[in-house]
Amino acid sequence: MSSDDEASERPGDGSPEQLALIRETVRKAAKPRAKPRTWRGAALAGELPVARVVVNKGVLHLDQYFDYAVPEELDEAARPGVRVRVRFGAGSHQVREGRREGGRLIDGFIVERRADSDYPGPLAALADVVSPEPVLGPGLLGLARAVADRYAGSLADVLQLAVPPRSARAESRPSPPPLPPPVVPEPGTWTRYDQGPAFLHALAEGGAPRAVWTALPGPHWAGELAGAVAAALASGRGALVVVPDGRAVARVDAALTGLLGEGRHAVLTADAGPEKRYGQWLAVRRGSVRAVVGTRAAMFAPVHDLGLVAIWDDGDSSHSEQHAPLPHAREVLLLRAAHERCGFLLGSVSCTVEAAQLVETGWARPLAAGREQVRRAAPLIRTVGDGELARDEAARAARLPSLAWQTVRDGLRTGPVLVQVPRRGYVPRLACERCRAPARCAHCAGPLEAPREQDLRCGWCGRDASGWHCAECGGARLRARIVGARRTAEELGRAFPAVPVRTSGRDHVLDSVPGRPALVVSTPGAEPVAEGGYAAALLLDGWAMLGRPDLRAGEEALRRWTGAASLVRGQAEGGTVVVVAEPTLRPVQALVRWDPVGHAQRELAERAELGFPPVSRMASVTGRAEAVAGFLATASLPDDAEVLGPVPLPSPSPGRSRRPGDPPPASPSGPRPGEQWERALLRVPPGSGAALAAALKSAQAARLARGGGDPVRIRVDPPDIG
Repeated sequence: MSSDDEASERPGDGSPEQLALIRETVRKAAKPRAKPRTWRGAALAGELPVARVVVNKGVLHLDQYFDYAVPEELDEAARPGVRVRVRFGAGSHQVREGRREGGRLIDGFIVERRADSDYPGPLAALADVVSPEPVLGPGLLGLARAVADRYAGSLADVLQLAVPPRSARAESRPSPPPLPPPVVPEPGTWTRYDQGPAFLHALAEGGAPRAVWTALPGPHWAGELAGAVAAALASGRGALVVVPDGRAVARVDAALTGLLGEGRHAVLTADAGPEKRYGQWLAVRRGSVRAVVGTRAAMFAPVHDLGLVAIWDDGDSSHSEQHAPLPHAREVLLLRAAHERCGFLLGSVSCTVEAAQLVETGWARPLAAGREQVRRAAPLIRTVGDGELARDEAARAARLPSLAWQTVRDGLRTGPVLVQVPRRGYVPRLACERCRAPARCAHCAGPLEAPREQDLRCGWCGRDASGWHCAECGGARLRARIVGARRTAEELGRAFPAVPVRTSGRDHVLDSVPGRPALVVSTPGAEPVAEGGYAAALLLDGWAMLGRPDLRAGEEALRRWTGAASLVRGQAEGGTVVVVAEPTLRPVQALVRWDPVGHAQRELAERAELGFPPVSRMASVTGRAEAVAGFLATASLPDDAEVLGPVPLPSPSPGRSRRPGDPPPASPSGPRPGEQWERALLRVPPGSGAALAAALKSAQAARLARGGGDPVRIRVDPPDIG
């Protein structure tokens, strides 16, 4: 008996007669009262009484739609695209009064209303309609399905990325009315590119041009992106721009506001609060805003009548999603451009091999400036090789050659100087001073490091190593193999005591610095923008970036270098960049000539000969040795699939951020101490990528349906393949 019943039957208040009357009325009612969440005995909707639902259950063997009965009371609210709550997991024996009951409540989306169901048994009823707001339209559903199929994932996982969590307060507020299309913008700095004005004109006329844009160095790229967005809006269509990080978002946001004014675009980033992000997202879905700029969280933004999708710096690892099914923003935007027949713009001061392939196949056209424009905009690039470093007394004393010292002195006369260091910290890696053998931990053979000036510990197990001796020669003195950003800042501070030294890295990233003389020491990707541009830049320890055991080492080093050098003033204004790396190496020569496109084209030709991505499609299968072998034995791979490996996969060092493809940290589903994980690479020629993804998804679904067994992790198009 409830507390309400107890209160109503207190002596003297006349309540028992009233309660008996209510109960008698309910018993004689023509229709039984609906039971909350089960709707047992409730009448169904007169038309289209079946709702097809995608449930929030990202398991591959459950990647399908499920049918539910629609109670009459939910008929009006249960429209396609709305969020619902349903009971999931009930057995077929749990049927009462024609309704399937049991299971637990989970979220889902209605994708369709139907007159009947393909399922022959009794249906469970929709438990509730969470919100009448239709957040999953047919276009977004089709895109999510395409992404799930391409990456061998589930639709529910993609929808987790595509539709932000609900905020009732944001949903209750109306979105502003849409503004009329703006006027066609002037070409502005797009005139520096041979086909720049023509690209804008095609967008403004309602066309769908596709281009790979090699941007000139300098600060104008954000304004040029804003001009492309304005051209698409002028045609009455929408536009979407995806950039790597919040700093780039802020620059494009400011450029769009300056060109178009307030209220014409939305900013979507994962860093925004849930309510603000959902409010902006709703404004886009409702058609109030036709332009979006954001990080990879915005790649699924439901822009109405999309006219342009654009991505900036597609080689940045931030564009690769870290949640299942691990899609890349570039590939998602390529799918959107194909499905929605809109324009496509891939821009960067560098050029990835994937971008070069888009041009090579004719899918996109190149959009670049002539050599005269490049020479005017790019700084002077000078190189220092290993031989010069060995002969240079200054280099032996402080790791910097005389040319670098002189460049810093000259640059500080007119403005700030940027110093790029490949590692953060004080002395990230050490070696024996006598024999140059890497310093290893006596317990686990991990690399020794000095995160702070006087500490010496293992980078894997974290044990103290203050009493270290070299196992090769017995020496007890150490030298730096790779000097970190903080140590470099300390050395430069001693050499230039009157000049302020600022650092920018993962722990503290600067957005911008004043145009006054200063030394700015930064790790790759964290370089702040200087007012008026840097007077000079030093790119140190180039061998550390080029020596990474990865297929993309040269491409990534060149991308990092061009990104830093593009912040330096042009050669006509005295801008100079010194790169400390072997001058004969291909990426260094491409930097000297400022020819990232030529470097990407040569890389593409070599990968075509070797059958490496992006010419081929590839997937990785990672897990314990027995699990990987069992998975490969049961998977019905395409006939033209080639299996590379399996090979042992080293465990990630404690304290180091996990890279894509690393085995998971120790956990019930991850490797145990001393346990070996392996990785196999599966390669197929062009045209068989969809078949490979389907085979992997089918095998993984069958494995999960059987239950048990060690986990196997699948990644289609892994960014790091060694």
